[in-house]
Amino acid sequence: MAQKLEHVVLAYSGGLDTSVAIPWIKEQYGAEVTTLTVDVGQEGELGDAIDRATRNGAKGALFVDAKESFATEFLLPAIKANALYQGVYPLSTALARPLIVRHLVAAAQQVKADTVAHGCTGKGNDQVRFDVGVQTLAPHLHIVAPVREWNMNRPDEILYAREHGLAIHVKPESPYSVDENLWGRSVEGGCLEDAATAPPEEVFQWTGHPDTWPSEPQDVTIGFESGVPVSLDGKALPLVALIQELNATAGKHGVGRIDHVEDRVVGIKSRETYECPAAITLILAHQALEALVLPRDVRSVKTPLEQRWGELVYGGSWYTPLREALSAFIEKTQETVAGEVTVRLFQGSARVVGRKSAYSLLAKELATYERTSTFPQEAAEGFIHLYGLANRLAYVRQREAQSAHAGGAGEVAPSPVPEPSSS
Repeated sequence: MAQKLEHVVLAYSGGLDTSVAIPWIKEQYGAEVTTLTVDVGQEGELGDAIDRATRNGAKGALFVDAKESFATEFLLPAIKANALYQGVYPLSTALARPLIVRHLVAAAQQVKADTVAHGCTGKGNDQVRFDVGVQTLAPHLHIVAPVREWNMNRPDEILYAREHGLAIHVKPESPYSVDENLWGRSVEGGCLEDAATAPPEEVFQWTGHPDTWPSEPQDVTIGFESGVPVSLDGKALPLVALIQELNATAGKHGVGRIDHVEDRVVGIKSRETYECPAAITLILAHQALEALVLPRDVRSVKTPLEQRWGELVYGGSWYTPLREALSAFIEKTQETVAGEVTVRLFQGSARVVGRKSAYSLLAKELATYERTSTFPQEAAEGFIHLYGLANRLAYVRQREAQSAHAGGAGEVAPSPVPEPSSS
């Protein structure tokens, strides 16, 4: 038997990995096991998870409804940051992990446990997110990772569950690993591990089969206040309800399917399949509104910081000074991100077709080509001269230096830096 532990709180999803972890922890460490299930919007996975935890040997089963805090504390910052890891993935799983870690640590304190556990593998990102988060918030706690320590694969886990009479939902003929929350659904395993193979339609649940996608487009209008989505088609909605409704509406049109080869934290590439209808639609709309209201210099600074923000979250660095500092900067940029954006949903695509804001920097009187334009075109010539002055001077100096280096033989004398026209 491994090191003796007293009481372990296991982050319990109800899936295969955490189901087999309950008896494994008891066998290997002789410890009592209390499970913690955190509801972050995974209605399709919860089901009878709490009952199955006790049936599979847990001493107790805790449950936390964290949908509201997940939306306001984690998804809102992601929307404001236009967070897309490697420009593609809306970080649905990554964003939920620091919240689950926080509740896991709190649960350990509540039941006076000396250890926390999770069902992450040694190849994935989640082990980093859980371990780093726990070590930051509660460095005194031990961490146990049965799947990583056991080095088991899914067929072996299914066999173990069968031998121990465990209540599980996964079967050999359906080998997919699924993670789900308000912000998205991720599916991996089985034939999806072959990047050359198209994902079978059976892995998609939120976006339906293409045969069921409506034959006519649908426009949805999303209202924002200070970067926060507050309404859908003119109806004010709390954030959780807005995300849920948009998941259903955009998902019906097949929006949000992602097939992506991404770089994991541990150094390997993996093929990932996601469904994120609301996330893709909201970030698209938010980006369009920012383009309308933010000055160019603000956007030019914010864009690379958004990428860094996403990388930090993906890599499990939520509880860090850098992530907090970036979030503070991003929050400041959102003061004028208010207005409405209309997005057209159709046959798997979402595209912005309209936007308006009281803070719009798109001034028609300046941008129009009509006679009513107030743009001072006569000032353009002087602006262009000064705008290109440094480059012209550099070009001339380079030619002079090259000529001097060559001894002047056969070289054409460089022209002086031209002055602007006096006309």
